Amino acid sequence: MSDVRTDVSDVRADSEDPWPGPGDVRPGRLKVYLGAAPGVGKTYRMLDEARRRAARGADVVVGFVECHGRPGTEAMLDGLEVAGRLPCVYRGGEFEEMDLAAVLARRPQVAIVDEFAHSNVPGEGRNPKRWQDIEELLAAGIDVITALNIQHLESLNDVVEKITRVPQRETVPDEVVRRAQQIELVDIPPEGLRRRMAHGNIYAPEKVDAALANYFRPGNLTALRQLALLWVADRVDEALQSYRSEHGIGGVWETRERVVVALTGGPEGDTLIRRAARIADRSVGGDLLAVHATRSDGLAAGASHASLARQRRLIEDLGGSYHSVVGDDVPTALVEFARAENATQLVLGTSRRGRIERFVTGRGTGETVVELSGDIDVHMVTHERAGRGTLLPSRKRTLSTARRIAGPVAGLLLPVALTFLLDLDTARDRLNLTSEALLFLLTVVGVACIGGVASAVIASVTASLLLNYWFVPPAGQFTLDDPNALLALTVFAVVAAVVAAVVDRSLRLSRRSARATAEAETMSSLAGTIVRGGATIPALVERTRETFGMDSAELVDEPPDAARASEAAGATVVPAGPGAFLVLRGRTLPSSERRVLAAFAAHVGAAVERARLAEAAAEVEPVKAADRMRTALLRAVGHDLRTPLAAGWAAVTSLRSRDVEFSPEDRDELLATADESMARLNRLIENLLDLSRLQAGALTLNLRATTLEEVLPAALADTPDAEVADLEEIPAVLADPPLLERVIANLVGNAARHSPAGRRVLLTSSAHAGRVEVRVVDRGPGLPPTDRDRLFEPFQRLGDTDNTTGLGLGLALARGLTEAMDGTLTPEDTPGGGLTMVLSLPFAERAEHSSATQSVGGGV
Repeated sequence: MSDVRTDVSDVRADSEDPWPGPGDVRPGRLKVYLGAAPGVGKTYRMLDEARRRAARGADVVVGFVECHGRPGTEAMLDGLEVAGRLPCVYRGGEFEEMDLAAVLARRPQVAIVDEFAHSNVPGEGRNPKRWQDIEELLAAGIDVITALNIQHLESLNDVVEKITRVPQRETVPDEVVRRAQQIELVDIPPEGLRRRMAHGNIYAPEKVDAALANYFRPGNLTALRQLALLWVADRVDEALQSYRSEHGIGGVWETRERVVVALTGGPEGDTLIRRAARIADRSVGGDLLAVHATRSDGLAAGASHASLARQRRLIEDLGGSYHSVVGDDVPTALVEFARAENATQLVLGTSRRGRIERFVTGRGTGETVVELSGDIDVHMVTHERAGRGTLLPSRKRTLSTARRIAGPVAGLLLPVALTFLLDLDTARDRLNLTSEALLFLLTVVGVACIGGVASAVIASVTASLLLNYWFVPPAGQFTLDDPNALLALTVFAVVAAVVAAVVDRSLRLSRRSARATAEAETMSSLAGTIVRGGATIPALVERTRETFGMDSAELVDEPPDAARASEAAGATVVPAGPGAFLVLRGRTLPSSERRVLAAFAAHVGAAVERARLAEAAAEVEPVKAADRMRTALLRAVGHDLRTPLAAGWAAVTSLRSRDVEFSPEDRDELLATADESMARLNRLIENLLDLSRLQAGALTLNLRATTLEEVLPAALADTPDAEVADLEEIPAVLADPPLLERVIANLVGNAARHSPAGRRVLLTSSAHAGRVEVRVVDRGPGLPPTDRDRLFEPFQRLGDTDNTTGLGLGLALARGLTEAMDGTLTPEDTPGGGLTMVLSLPFAERAEHSSATQSVGGGV
């Protein structure tokens, strides 16, 4: 059995390293060992590389490594310099963290720092997260080697929780990991990892059985392994694309199937998308991309924006991505986009033009793409609109090369052909000179429409000469001294020039209108991306690169002098907000496209500003929430804590008084009052403390098999008249008995306060689907659905019975304690009126994964 190791190296030069460094210090390089689960050997591999580097003469210091008591891993520390740790005390416990200041002062060449996603002890050190400590080391020029499990990546956190049912509270932003110069996957098959676990090479013997039965089940490990492999494969693909772009590699490297479907906005788009999706699904890991090419001369001006929007939603629903490009030549733009994306297959629809139209206008986009595609496979897909006419304007909107050639040729040949026809006996007998002149004039107009001004001039001169020689008496010779002949020649020339000028002006206006339409379509597509929430800064930058067909695009924070230097080096630089510049490298953009680029840059700048504002708001929100909580607490505790305190104080003061002689019965009553007041005060304070522990994540749980008969007597002590159904057939649940007792007591007490006089609180239970449900039923006024979201908020007292007592913590604390025990608490309507609180907890024998998680600890 051998580990599979995949290395992803960043192809960027050191001068383009994204990590900022102070002064002239070269930023350090980051290497991440990534694993699918604890125990695959990340720390061992990390220390092995540290020993190899040290043997080659590198200055290596172990900043922090957690060996988890594994002898083999601890042996790898022999011979390595290990930095001292920073002792910390938090909530009565003693912890050790990495001494960042000591490592920075030591300033080694390479620092080994384990557990990339670790959260530092609150209030200790400089940063709340270890990855932020590592950023400081990198900024100081120190190379860092670290380790990370796949479940700690922010983008995969919820996916891993669905697979394992174990929440991960320590995460690292994906962007931070992507910036690593090297990501190496340490992989091992699930069977091998389970054998390591069984042999005691990962956890202590008493934890092995629970771990194997829960988190380390074969299905869980297989799913986590696939997530890790796919995530690293995506990073490999990014590195490959960057390498191909920097080295100008245009050929297709068929490392994975990548299918591009070309959309025109026509009705056949849905058929093409589904066909392309089926092609992509035939290969594991195949990518699906849709591209819409917008011509600057207006080919796409007739496209249906509603159809494009619908097709975009369809492609995204099928797991693909939508792209838009601008290109004067649509076939070339499609092929260039496919090559830039390293596509292996290109899907297009067959032409919607009829046979006659294809014969007149020549070959279409599909035939040209096939000719240009090279090593890209092209699929021409038939559809119901094939051959039934195009919904788009004619492709020949400007003077193409064929028209520039055909115009002068027509200017010479058409008048000659017309002369031959008019010289026939049948024509000479029926037509006079006026009719013949009008036919020649019509020919000149037709040539002007085909070839423009130059062709019209050629046609007018040719037609005038032929008309003068063959049809103006005396026939068979030029009569240039005849005023009528000169007038005819002048009329032909003037008419030809006027018609040609009108045609040219029409074409210019058409191009201008089409260009405006294309720009509006591009901006509309960008606005749609922003409205749909896909306008992250990297997505906008990448969208800009694709739209303008550039080799690379990046957003930089450079001073104006540096921006001007980049522009002098051939890059296109546009401002994107205060202190930000959008730098594109590739072809030189014409001024018309620079206007659209400025709009794109404005959107990027707005996105940057929104990101800054969101970051500032996120920093302020915890402070606001804490302030709201503090204000609510001060408002609530003023009365509710004072009432039992005043009652108890009055009872004790009366007992201490020497002016009054109390009977034994009065003394007992005062003592009972003081005891009850102090008990009530103690419960309020405990609720407050427990709520603060829940919010801080510091509540200690002791989960074990617990029966309802075990906790109900104490839970119902304050509500002895509650009606309890038979509990003999209810299995044990996995819970913390004192906490479960408090949850039920709070629920029953809340129900009793809202129940009318003479109506008892009903407590029932049932078991199904591996969980026990306890229902606490009251017959009170109930609660509208609109108020149920506020029901579990602290310091909320909803209802119309007694709204003057209690801090409003009962239900908030009950839900928090329930969720801490892997349970749920939900409100339901009581049939006939009232509210039912449903407490759901897992069976003890089926919920052992929760206790196993507690045993596995930081590794999971």
